[in-house]
Amino acid sequence: MDQKYTAFMFCRGGSKGIPGKNIIPVADKPLLAHTIECALSSQYIERILVSTDDDEIATVAAKYGAGLIKRPEELARDESPELLAWRHAIETTELERPLAGDRFISLPATSPLRAPQDIDAALERFAKNDCDIVFGISPSARSPYLNMVKIDQNDHVEVISPSSAFRRQDTPDVYDITTAVYVSSTDYIANCTSLMAGKVGYVIIPPERALDIDEPFDLHLAEILLKNPFTPSAPFGAERLDRDQNTEPGEPTS
Repeated sequence: MDQKYTAFMFCRGGSKGIPGKNIIPVADKPLLAHTIECALSSQYIERILVSTDDDEIATVAAKYGAGLIKRPEELARDESPELLAWRHAIETTELERPLAGDRFISLPATSPLRAPQDIDAALERFAKNDCDIVFGISPSARSPYLNMVKIDQNDHVEVISPSSAFRRQDTPDVYDITTAVYVSSTDYIANCTSLMAGKVGYVIIPPERALDIDEPFDLHLAEILLKNPFTPSAPFGAERLDRDQNTEPGEPTS
């Protein structure tokens, strides 16, 4: 791949869970700055545009090198589907010039630990032409077959997806969808009924880069990990320690 692409960030004002979330200081810079700098370090991204309804977010984003798209108020409400903001960004940008390769790339500000190689890997996966959209996914720390539960109508807990398996390695591998990176085509984004409606490809994001900022506790973790990055003792993807052997549903692992 030798083409350069435009990436997008969608940063509305009015966050309820963490007021001012997109520009709150994390590891000595505004949250969104981590994503802007990461995107511009990707070998495939030539510019990043921030869609926002908020003047303060726009000022901070421009300071760190992003271009701006003014998001209409009706696309920035709590109940507004972000897919509609994606479509608005595509339409607005293509009034100026077509997006290179008809690629659409979304990089949420809430994933400050992603690395440039995660963006590159997602673009390379999409270039294989075997899917409509690529998500970043990360190995889940819990399994719905063994140790994820729900509270039933009798105020008891039960395993979400009961199975006859006693060990984690006897159940399907499960993953969390991260907010690290989304890559698709402009045509798919314009016409899909939901992001999962087509063929969904993936790249695996290691857990130390998969944090999504949703609660104040997540900000605390991000601060720690950005200032003191975790370095795995073994290459990511190496076989995990057999911590779950002979574990029945609900039993602790060690």
